[in-house]
Amino acid sequence: MAKKTIKIDEGKCIGCGLCVSACKEAAIGLVDGKARLLRKDHCDGLGRCLPVCPENAISFEDREIQTPHAKLGGGCPIANSKTIERKNPDQETLQKATSAQIHLNQWPVQIKLVTINAPYFENAHLLIAADCTAYAYSNFHAEYMRNRITIIGCPKLDEGDYSEKLSAILSENAIKSVTIARMEVPCCSGIENAAKIALQNCGKMIPWQIVTISTDGRVLDI
Repeated sequence: MAKKTIKIDEGKCIGCGLCVSACKEAAIGLVDGKARLLRKDHCDGLGRCLPVCPENAISFEDREIQTPHAKLGGGCPIANSKTIERKNPDQETLQKATSAQIHLNQWPVQIKLVTINAPYFENAHLLIAADCTAYAYSNFHAEYMRNRITIIGCPKLDEGDYSEKLSAILSENAIKSVTIARMEVPCCSGIENAAKIALQNCGKMIPWQIVTISTDGRVLDI
C-alpha cells in the first residue's frame, strides 16, 4: 500500500526552518542546518510545508507501507481489511440505532462559533470534545453528552488556539465541571492542552477529567 509523504531536496534547502513551523505533526526537523523528514510515520501528506519553502526544495513522493502497521497523519492506524469483519445490520439493530436518544443540548457546538456568554453555559457541566470522538465511540451521546453542554473542535484542522476562548468561557460562567474528550492520536493533544491552559487561567477551581478514545472505539482513560 502506498502512502503520500514529502521529500526534501537537501541540496536546495537553505535551512530557513519555515517548513518545520508549518508542519503540524512535528515530522520535520533541522539537522546540520538542513530540513529533514525525521518521522515519516507522522507525515500526514497534506503538504502544508510545500508552499512555505522559498527554494521549492520539498515535493511529494509515494512510499510503500505495510497495511497492518500503516498509519495516517496524527497516528491513526489504518485497519487491515482482514481485521474488521463488516456485517449488514439486522432489523433489530437498525431499530435500536434509530431509537437511540440524542443528547445534544444546545447549538452551535463548534468552539469557534459558540458565544462566550451564551445562557446555556451558566451552571453547566461542560464537555470539550475533539470532533472524532463521537464517531469513534458508539455510545458517546448517552455516556458523555447526556446532561452536559458540548463544544467541539479539531486542533489539527482548525486555525488558531482554543485556550483563550475556553479561558473566557470558564471565567465568565459558573461552570460546574469540565470533561475533556480526545482521541488517542497525537494531534488530539492540542485540545487537551488548550483545555488545561484554560482551567489554569480561569482563576477558579473546577473539577475536571480527561477521557481518551482509541481509534477502534474503546475508552482508554476515564
